[in-house]
Amino acid sequence: MNQNRHKGLAIFILALSQLILALDYTIIYVALPSLAADLGFTTNHLQWVVSAYSLIYGGFLLIGGRLSDLLGRRKMFLIAMGLFGLGSLLGGVSDSQLLLILARGLQGLGGALLSPSTLSLIMSNFEEGVERNRALGIWAAMGGVGLSLGLLLGGVLTSYIGWESTFLVNVPIALFVMILTPFVLMESSSQSKTRHYDLAGAFSVTLGMILIVYYLIQSPAEGWLHTGTIIPGLAGVALLLLFVVIEARTRDPLLPFRLFRNRSLVGATLSAALFSASFGTLYYFLTLYTQEVLHFTAIQSGLSFLPLTISAFAGARLVNRSVASIGVSGTIASGMVLGAIGFLLLAQLSETGSAWGIIPGTVIAGLGQALVFTTMYIAASTGIDIHEQGVASAIVSTGQQIGGSIGLAVLMALISARLGSNTALENLQPADLNGAIQTAFYLIAAIAVIGCVVTYSILKTKKAKAGDSSQATA
Repeated sequence: MNQNRHKGLAIFILALSQLILALDYTIIYVALPSLAADLGFTTNHLQWVVSAYSLIYGGFLLIGGRLSDLLGRRKMFLIAMGLFGLGSLLGGVSDSQLLLILARGLQGLGGALLSPSTLSLIMSNFEEGVERNRALGIWAAMGGVGLSLGLLLGGVLTSYIGWESTFLVNVPIALFVMILTPFVLMESSSQSKTRHYDLAGAFSVTLGMILIVYYLIQSPAEGWLHTGTIIPGLAGVALLLLFVVIEARTRDPLLPFRLFRNRSLVGATLSAALFSASFGTLYYFLTLYTQEVLHFTAIQSGLSFLPLTISAFAGARLVNRSVASIGVSGTIASGMVLGAIGFLLLAQLSETGSAWGIIPGTVIAGLGQALVFTTMYIAASTGIDIHEQGVASAIVSTGQQIGGSIGLAVLMALISARLGSNTALENLQPADLNGAIQTAFYLIAAIAVIGCVVTYSILKTKKAKAGDSSQATA
């Protein structure tokens, strides 16, 4: 089979992998009440159904990117999809809290290996320029579809079949992808004759990232200076500092710091962090608004996200034209500005509102989301050698993961300070909760504006056009 003749099927497979990762991110929230009741989770323990995934995913991204470069992107893609499918299967048949949490951790490991291998496969299977940008647009659009579809599908499956089906739905998709992958995706890997895995660097950065993510997850609930959070947080910082020392001395580092001389990669990483801190928190606060303020059912709440999904899909089709006319920096800045406008409109939502009031803000934010999300990965791939695409993709994904964790934690801290209470948002009265959500959207809009200024100032020297393959280095 000639691989070059099947690029349409190749991007379909890669986009499908992005779909199930995004689907899994939101579908679990809808299933939490039912699985808590069945397995006897307390409120404190229930958060680990979500946190186990985030911890492992955030911790293993960099090693996942490096393994993709060394062992082969397609090989790691297959391994990662297998791990994610196995975790989903274990989650669906879990009859205990421990097994379910372990299953979520296995899903997180699969996701951490899958994300950089997927992105680097796009970089290696599609030529830089219009072809790659189009592939990234389709891939990004499927991510937006998955986030929205997860809420709707989660409500339907949990209501009519059971929470187990929210896990099991991933299994046939994973099998389908694994069967087709060897036939439609070309293998690529580093051409280096040596395969030094930098075990000391891998151990320090992985454990350090896990501890940092743990600190960000637990601190809003236990306190930023609580001994149970600050000690792991400081240990995580120490391990990351050790990682820097190790990488500076090793002959074949896990993370070559010279990559950060590439302005496009630096700008893309900051864009990813600020994107996740703003656009990435949108689903959380909108779900709170629709379910806790307007008292929508899970299915109604999911349907309310469809305008956002449609606009994000439409926006992805504009990326090539936008990059060709105003460059990478202008496209990301425009997306951030559109996001800020959408968030400001959403900040006007009231406790007596309706689903119709959500549409203007979500449509504008959806367009901005597509422009930023797709283009930041175009920037990340520009000027990067093919044998380092995996680790470059992992750097951007790590920025996105940490940005989302820090962004949500800071938002929650600021909202709590405004309320003068540590009461969980879900336990507030509708009027108070609506006020907190309005505050959140004002803050998110401010983050988007910061994202516009910061990323434009870094990427503005890179007048990237579709098809331009020149490097952007400092």
